[in-house]
Amino acid sequence: MRVLIIGCGYVGWPLAVRLAAEGHQVVGIRRSGGPDQSGVRFLQADITQPNDLSRLELPFDVVVNAVSSTRGGVEEYRQVYLEGTRNILRWLASSPPVKYLYTSSTSVYAQNDGSWVDEFSPTDPESGTSRILVETEAELLAAWRDSRFPAVILRVAGIYGPERGHLFKQFLRGEATMRDDGVGYINSVHLDDVVGAIAHLIRAGKPGEVYNTVDNEPVTQREFFEWLSKKIGKPLPPAAPADPNRKRGLTNKRVSNLKLRTAGIEFRYPTFREGYSAEMERLGIATT
Repeated sequence: MRVLIIGCGYVGWPLAVRLAAEGHQVVGIRRSGGPDQSGVRFLQADITQPNDLSRLELPFDVVVNAVSSTRGGVEEYRQVYLEGTRNILRWLASSPPVKYLYTSSTSVYAQNDGSWVDEFSPTDPESGTSRILVETEAELLAAWRDSRFPAVILRVAGIYGPERGHLFKQFLRGEATMRDDGVGYINSVHLDDVVGAIAHLIRAGKPGEVYNTVDNEPVTQREFFEWLSKKIGKPLPPAAPADPNRKRGLTNKRVSNLKLRTAGIEFRYPTFREGYSAEMERLGIATT
């Protein structure tokens, strides 16, 4: 297949390398460009600039949009996610791919009572950035309904892995605190399983569908820290009040991945225990 990866960053780059190793012709675009590597051809392009897209040679069998916002504000989100998606839809209108995959976020769910949510749960977030993500999803789902544009949406939970995992890194530095007695749920997924989910849904994902991309077990913050404390032999973090300014942590829900598992995916790291154990081994941290 000829595959385009839009946004060859933390997720897009290992995905591009994996698909190239499988024998696919992979083109990766990012704002900074860069030399070709690991069988991936790199091009410089910015999806907020329609002229940049028009210079890319069509067709592509698969397009994966894994862009991320560099600054994180509402206007940046609007330009990168919503307007960028609109530009992509216009660009691909004359030559649509067989499959288009877009990485959204589980932050679109605003539930705050610890309840389970799935792909049919309401998406009415309070934060402006998350509302932009809901609008972007709506554009893609409308494109499927109106013109059968083959969009597949992945709502990705908090990603951890090499150089990622905010609470884990804080705990290692002795800087972690436990908010609201640690009762809030953490929904996470290892980088390798995000890449695996995208690769799997390239084959098995149904256009017009949404898939929560999260591991098998939501865990409370207290349970997470208690496991780390026992594993590493460090004390539990001190208690602290909730910080309302945090981008994550404003909701409290358990995100179900049943639909993704029903689609046939097998997780390399089914829960945080396997994933963070692998990270500690990679970092050479002694564990019990």
